[in-house]
Amino acid sequence: MAFNAGGGAVNWFPGHMAAASRAIRDRLKLADLVIEVRDARIPLSSANEDLQPVLSAKRRILALNKKDLANPNIMSRWLNHFESCKQDCISVNAHSCSSVNQLLGFAELKLKEAISKEPTLLIMLVGVPNVGKSALINSIHRIATSRFPVKDKNKRATVGPLPGVTQDIAGYKIATQPSIYVLDTPGVLVPSIPDMETGLKLALTGAVKDSVVGEERIAKYLLSLLNIRKTPLHWERLHRKEELCEEICSSNKKDNSLRRRRLNNSDAVYVQDLVTEVQRTLCRTFLNFTSNTEEESELETLIDMQLVALRKVFRIPHKPFDETQGPTSKKLLTLFRSGKLGPFILDDLPDGSEN
Repeated sequence: MAFNAGGGAVNWFPGHMAAASRAIRDRLKLADLVIEVRDARIPLSSANEDLQPVLSAKRRILALNKKDLANPNIMSRWLNHFESCKQDCISVNAHSCSSVNQLLGFAELKLKEAISKEPTLLIMLVGVPNVGKSALINSIHRIATSRFPVKDKNKRATVGPLPGVTQDIAGYKIATQPSIYVLDTPGVLVPSIPDMETGLKLALTGAVKDSVVGEERIAKYLLSLLNIRKTPLHWERLHRKEELCEEICSSNKKDNSLRRRRLNNSDAVYVQDLVTEVQRTLCRTFLNFTSNTEEESELETLIDMQLVALRKVFRIPHKPFDETQGPTSKKLLTLFRSGKLGPFILDDLPDGSEN
């Protein structure tokens, strides 16, 4: 478990969530299928525990969205875990048509019996904020309306990078014969997040607004996870392999692919070079730190050193440490949340799960 990054419990339950929770519960009674969308990076922490008793009694699919940001090897173990718990689960990328098509095929299979009997069916998407429900429903709507001519085919759910974008329950018709409607719902958290670790994971993945927790605290939590898991050592091995491959390529005069890549994709190369420098900086500070990082105070010392080193990497003007922590933290979080630092799954598999 990572250290608490200096702060108390993490809670975010604005007024619209309380009203939305009541509305969702009322409509769940009418749903023929519930797609519970979770963040693939936190398959357990992104569950709304207050809704689980209701959801478990419904025809349900767990959709672990943002699978492109999650470690694929660990993801396969999570899918096995949910299968062993008799829960229908699929990993999905809301921005991939083929991935969403797989989800739709799964939904059709779950609704097979109901489709033959009912003239109208209702599918509900539920989940905590910023797990990608609106992006997913837009993709479902786009794919479905390319198959079936329905009215208002251009109407889309609002998509944004901030939690709490969707604050109303909206319905979209996606099929006829039978008529199938899909409901997008606001992201809803529990009134009191059960433990600090869960709250910080939700904040790190964007389910809780940064302003509630503070970007510095979230970034320190991220660095604590990376250090405890010794992720910088993994990066070091990767960079050694990349350097060897580049040496082999550069020794072949006929191979100009690397040079062409740098000429044609300067922006992408800049970002990749920045990521590489961030990873190497974290690796260097980790390797040079001789104290015991299992001690929370020593781990916090290492993290402060890493934030100072990253300030130089991000080219943030020299100011007192407290004034540079914010910009440094924000840039680090942007790299993590966009997947530039690599694919991660932050939740540990429950004890006894399949290895």
